[in-house]
Amino acid sequence: MSLKDLQNLEGRVALVTGGSRGLGLQMAEVLGELGATVVITARKKYELDDAAATLTKQSVKVETVVNDLQDSGSVQPLVEGILERHGQIDVVINNAGAAWGERAEDHSLEAWEKVINLNLTAPFLLSQMVGKLSMIPRRSGRIINIASIAGLVGTEPGFMPTIAYNSSKGGIVNFTRSLAAEWAQHNITVNAIAPGVFPSKMSAGMIDRAEEHIMNQTPMRKYGGSEDLKGVTALLASDASGFITGQIIAVDGGYVSV
Repeated sequence: MSLKDLQNLEGRVALVTGGSRGLGLQMAEVLGELGATVVITARKKYELDDAAATLTKQSVKVETVVNDLQDSGSVQPLVEGILERHGQIDVVINNAGAAWGERAEDHSLEAWEKVINLNLTAPFLLSQMVGKLSMIPRRSGRIINIASIAGLVGTEPGFMPTIAYNSSKGGIVNFTRSLAAEWAQHNITVNAIAPGVFPSKMSAGMIDRAEEHIMNQTPMRKYGGSEDLKGVTALLASDASGFITGQIIAVDGGYVSV
C-alpha cells in the first residue's frame, strides 16, 4: 500500500477538542485535507463559526459543537450526539486545555482543579466514552493526546511558574502510555504530541517574560509555526502509524534535546 493510501482518511470521523483556533485548528485542517469529516468543539460559538468558515474554504467537511469539557456531564452527550449523526468516531484529538501561572506556595485549589480537570480528567473521560461506545466495539481507533514539553521537564528559572499545567501535562504523558498498553488488544493506538513553544493566546505571557531564554534553549532558534504539527498529526491519525503506540513525540525545535 502506498503512503498516500495509508494516510487517506476518507470515510473517517475525527473529533478535535479545542479545535476553534491555534494548534487545534491546525490539526483539524490536516485531518480534513486527508479526507476526514472533522468535528471541532470549543466553548465559544463565535470562535467555532470562524473556524468552520476557514475550514469550509479549504473544502473540509466540518461540524461544530459548543461544549465545555470542564463539565464532566457534557462528555457523554457530546459523544452520543456525534455517533447518532455519523455512526462512528475514528480519531480523537484531546487538545482542549488551560494554564494558570502562580507560585506553588500561593496556588489556589480552585485554579489547580480547573487546570487538572480540563487538561487531564477530560481527556480520560472523553477517551473512555469514545472507546466504550465506538472504538472498542469496532476494534479500531486513533487517540492523540496533546501533552507539552512542560510535561517532560520542570519549570525553569525565569519562566512563569505553572505547576498545575506542568503536572497535568506530565499526567497526560503517562496516561498515554498506560492507555496505549491497555487498549492495544483492541487495535486502538494512543500517542501524544508534546509541542514546544508555539505563539498563542495561552503562551503569550510566557514568551513576553522569557523570549531570550526560549531562543537560547531551542537549537532551531525559532517558535513553532502554523504548519509544524500537521505532519505528525497526519502520521498518528492514519494507518501510517499502525504499529506506533504509547509514544510521546516532542515537536519543539530540539528544546528537550539539550
